[in-house]
Amino acid sequence: MLEKFMDQTTFVSQEDFIANFKINIPDNFNFGYDVVDEWARIRPDKKALCWTNDQGEHRDFTFGELKTYSDQTAAYFQSLGIGHGDMVMLILKRRYEFWFAILALHKLGAVVIPATHLLTKKDIVFRNNAADIKMIVCAGESLITQHILDAMPESPTVKKLVSAGPYIPDGFEDFHAGLAAAPPFVKPEKPNSNDDISLMYFTSGTTGNPKMVAHDFTYPLGHIVTGSYWHNLNEESLHLTIADTGWGKAVWGKLYGQWIAGANVFVYDHEKFTPADMLQMIQDYRITSLCAPPTIFRFLIREDLTKYDLSSLKYCTIAGEALNPAVFDTFYKLTGIKLMEGFGQTETTLTVATFPWMEPKPGSMGVPNPQYEVDLIRPDGSKAEDGEQGQIIIRTDKGKPLGLFKEYYREPERTREAWNDHIYYTGDVAWRDEDGYLWFVGRADDVIKSSGYRIGPFEVESALMTHPAVVECAITGVPDEIRGQVVKATIVLGAEHRDQAGEALIKELQDHVKRVTAPYKYPRIIEFVTELPKTISGKIRRVEIRDKDTK
Repeated sequence: MLEKFMDQTTFVSQEDFIANFKINIPDNFNFGYDVVDEWARIRPDKKALCWTNDQGEHRDFTFGELKTYSDQTAAYFQSLGIGHGDMVMLILKRRYEFWFAILALHKLGAVVIPATHLLTKKDIVFRNNAADIKMIVCAGESLITQHILDAMPESPTVKKLVSAGPYIPDGFEDFHAGLAAAPPFVKPEKPNSNDDISLMYFTSGTTGNPKMVAHDFTYPLGHIVTGSYWHNLNEESLHLTIADTGWGKAVWGKLYGQWIAGANVFVYDHEKFTPADMLQMIQDYRITSLCAPPTIFRFLIREDLTKYDLSSLKYCTIAGEALNPAVFDTFYKLTGIKLMEGFGQTETTLTVATFPWMEPKPGSMGVPNPQYEVDLIRPDGSKAEDGEQGQIIIRTDKGKPLGLFKEYYREPERTREAWNDHIYYTGDVAWRDEDGYLWFVGRADDVIKSSGYRIGPFEVESALMTHPAVVECAITGVPDEIRGQVVKATIVLGAEHRDQAGEALIKELQDHVKRVTAPYKYPRIIEFVTELPKTISGKIRRVEIRDKDTK
């Protein structure tokens, strides 16, 4: 399938990749027709989705079957009045119906809004009205459906509610009954344009109300690099990305790039993450490729890996937060597999990565994806030198790069704030070494300025995480009359260390940071807590810690 979109599909070095990487974008590209239906035409029996759950159920879907089911779903949605440009929210957890629905909505030219099942009534009302959502399709669970029903009196644009079961409350259509009764699918006469909005995510809102990140129909092609050249997938791969379908990571790792590469996507539908269960899945299903955030790998390396046959696992990638080098080293010692880090945002596809032809540097994000013109700039807009911290930007003076978002929907001022004068400002700070590798420092708003030094939260958090007592931590700056700011650590201790919380442990942790990193970066203030404030996507809300300290 890669040959359909690229003239050269294999690369041997970063120089080769930079010089010869190019994606050919068809007119009116539609992932449903141009990728899934094309696979169904040329290899209908090729496995595309391997789904299982924590109840022991299992289903395999071929590309031929996915074409059939997505056509049926599209016909059903047409019967409910859904068409080009209509906004549809999917709250389907890891249910296989998510893949039916997102493909169907692509085929109809509608706008898909994936959402987490953790949304409350207030969250749902906000999304319904901000985006004029017309239909909600959800997993049929009482808590989810009740939150949706509670939101309806304040959601005038929502016309249809659909439950995928098993619970179908009053007011909801039955998804599977609708599929069974659906008429033959009639492809819309008017095709989508490449510039139409296809997919929209509400950001997690670490500093305020969520933004609506809108992507156009070419966005899936931007994930060719994600699937083929970061996850390193091919037609023989069985790939697992650990992510709920409500988050952008799902289309990064469970859909677009993987199916363009022809890989089989593995989905484990579970309620509660258990490291031992995930290792059992890797063993039993012979998974070849794994992508997960560092938190997941931290849990995996605490298990006795000798109990599992992980010989099928050949390649592992890591993203979602910066990687602590200690996690890299431990996982490598236990498995012989080097974790290949990557970086991107909801607004982009993979922006910086460690590619298969490169030697990873533990803790580095890797090098810029040639799909984007990535640079680091100082606060005054000038180019940062090697070894100097700068904000990660994407230059767009040659046009919008494939994979970069279209806009913050209905918020032109917010869009201009982040993307102006042919520069998209990521808001993330990094530094570049002499080999061109980028090293994450933190969000621009989170960088601490103390006694003339600029201190990134991640480097201090990485140092603290190498101490055996620390399970989680967040580094913030506290105002100080003499130094401007001082470093504060908010720490969650492991259960076996919680009774040690006190001055002796504080001193031990401070000395530990001084040994592991530059002494001036040590936390002068340490607070022990039972949990850190987080968004519903699991990101630490440092802004909440700062606000609490200010008050």
